[in-house]
Amino acid sequence: MTAIVTALELGLVTCHCCGLVCRPPDLVGCEVSCPRCEASLHARKPHSIARTWALLLAACVLYIPANLLPIMESGSLFGSQQDTIMSGVVFLATSGSWHLAALVFFASIIVPSGKLLALAFLLVSIQRSVPGSAWARTRLYRVLEFFGRWSMLDIYVVTLLAALVQIESIATIRPGPGALFFGGVVVLTMLAAMSFDPRLIWDNRKEQTRNDRNS
Repeated sequence: MTAIVTALELGLVTCHCCGLVCRPPDLVGCEVSCPRCEASLHARKPHSIARTWALLLAACVLYIPANLLPIMESGSLFGSQQDTIMSGVVFLATSGSWHLAALVFFASIIVPSGKLLALAFLLVSIQRSVPGSAWARTRLYRVLEFFGRWSMLDIYVVTLLAALVQIESIATIRPGPGALFFGGVVVLTMLAAMSFDPRLIWDNRKEQTRNDRNS
């Protein structure tokens, strides 16, 4: 097995602000600044696991009312209707718009829940030193970053508007309380993915390799 050599072992640190790779004299006991942008240099993001857990747990708490409370309230001359995320998906499916229903279900159910589970798995695997492929976990984190850029409210809100509003002049649309909670879930999961340091995955791999050699 080829030995894994990290930049930290070579004395190299990447600036989180400008991306400059530099070799600071010492990172223990003092604060070192980037020679180009003067930002503080850190070998790893400070308190990455604790911050990610805090944001992740907050997103899990908001995820429950985001799915139970109505996300949209529509009214017309024929009455009013309140729709949660799932009721909107069911309405689109029963009305024949299967492609729109699948898009809403994927963007508002699969993506947020998948991000929560994936981040929890990465955190547990690092803290518990769960054996596994570091390459696969790094790719998983890259998938989280990719979908984090697109998991926004307008993906399914526009489709719900197109399905529910038939005559704009006599219909009204108001966001429900669920929209606020869902927005909080989106923001918190994006912040959790940003606060997570993927280099900890490789630090964990190095520790596992060292333990295997000692055993």
